[in-house]
Amino acid sequence: MVDVLVIGGGNAALCAALMAREAGASVMLLEASPREWRGGNSQHTRNLRCMHDAPQDVLIDAYPEEEFWQDLLKVTGGQTDEHLARLVIRASSTCRPWMQKHGVRFQGSLSGTLHLARTNAFFMGGGKALVNAYYRSAEALGVDIRYDTPVDSLELDGDRFVAARSGSKRFEARACVLAAGGFESNLAWMREAWGQNERGEWPADNFLIRGTRFNQGTLLKFMIDAGADAIGDPSQSHCVAIDARAPLYDGGICTRIDCVSLGVVVNRDAERFYDEGEDFWPKRYAIWGRLVAQQPGQIGYCIIDAKAVGRFMPPVFPGTSAATLPELARKMGLPEAAFVKTVEDFNRACRVGTFDHTVLDDCHTEGLTPAKTHWARPIDTAPFTAYALKPGITFTYLGLKVNDRAAVHFGGKPSANLFVAGEMMAGNVLGKGYTAGVGMSIGTAFGRIAGTQAAVAAKQGIEHATA
Repeated sequence: MVDVLVIGGGNAALCAALMAREAGASVMLLEASPREWRGGNSQHTRNLRCMHDAPQDVLIDAYPEEEFWQDLLKVTGGQTDEHLARLVIRASSTCRPWMQKHGVRFQGSLSGTLHLARTNAFFMGGGKALVNAYYRSAEALGVDIRYDTPVDSLELDGDRFVAARSGSKRFEARACVLAAGGFESNLAWMREAWGQNERGEWPADNFLIRGTRFNQGTLLKFMIDAGADAIGDPSQSHCVAIDARAPLYDGGICTRIDCVSLGVVVNRDAERFYDEGEDFWPKRYAIWGRLVAQQPGQIGYCIIDAKAVGRFMPPVFPGTSAATLPELARKMGLPEAAFVKTVEDFNRACRVGTFDHTVLDDCHTEGLTPAKTHWARPIDTAPFTAYALKPGITFTYLGLKVNDRAAVHFGGKPSANLFVAGEMMAGNVLGKGYTAGVGMSIGTAFGRIAGTQAAVAAKQGIEHATA
């Protein structure tokens, strides 16, 4: 029997395993995927949102607690636990030296990375490098890592963890950390969560999954059915508008389309449906997946002209370009007359002042619904380019309710030896919405807390057994 069993293999799980091992506990980690796909969604990440009161190596200026909190409050619309959110925010200011000790390296933000030089620390080599560094450190410290081991159920004694089961295999431990991700890869569950819309469509049938195919939500469903307290709306998720040509799974960061704020977005009827210039892209990019999901056929089209080129991070697939707007409409299969009218109406409504995509500038529309409140410039310079968009689900927000010790709750009572971290509890902080890098902040903070607490619980279990 090990002291601490960690179920999952991404950032939160690895942070938990490392912290528990550093605390002197024997640790086993069960990863559902084969070794080459290890790391869950964390392998697709690239940065961590960090509070800091002064410049710190790769972070410029300051990003104080209150500003971080207000940014989170804005995107969640208040659907967040302030105590737990502030715990994450404060933890984000102190975790990087520990991460560096375990081999994670940081770099400054590159040109085009969404104005994040002040708020987010980028991983050198991206999330894959971070995951590999943590696995190397875990192996060096003696963590027992088992790949191809998806856990399908737990043995519980009331609210206490006893053992985990993976098929016919049984794993006992004195304490356990659940960090096995959300249910976004379970397409049947996604279909059930989103249901049928007023047009008779099942929106989830048109979703793409940005991250791992291994997040089936099996353990999350088991825990909810076993009486663990749940939190969050199953239809809420980190949902981004991504290239419609992306693969069903594991498209990652390179499938995102970052030029929405520089152009207009229309649906398949060639109608605009939201303010493309509402706020800086890091704060608002994650609303666009849900917006597209609400459109007919769950598809949208981002339209830019030549003036936008070079001002955003180019996606992996080139856009569809044309010399004229009618030609572009035909290439994209959009109603030609309606498309040309939408763009011309937008162009006439533009009030161009001093264009500056690094600030909330004064370029806006007048007399147009929906308005574009910043960065509004006529789309009038050939070639014109379009990107088809589909909803890309990163992770779901339905999860298990926790306290500041990361304990799983049953009927309002925290378990003494069962803890949860990462996407399985992110809904405590993210009721809806998203801001860049905060998922890694949550996973790192609660992974470290869960690992520490699990080691304490395991030690108490040994002392109790020998008393």
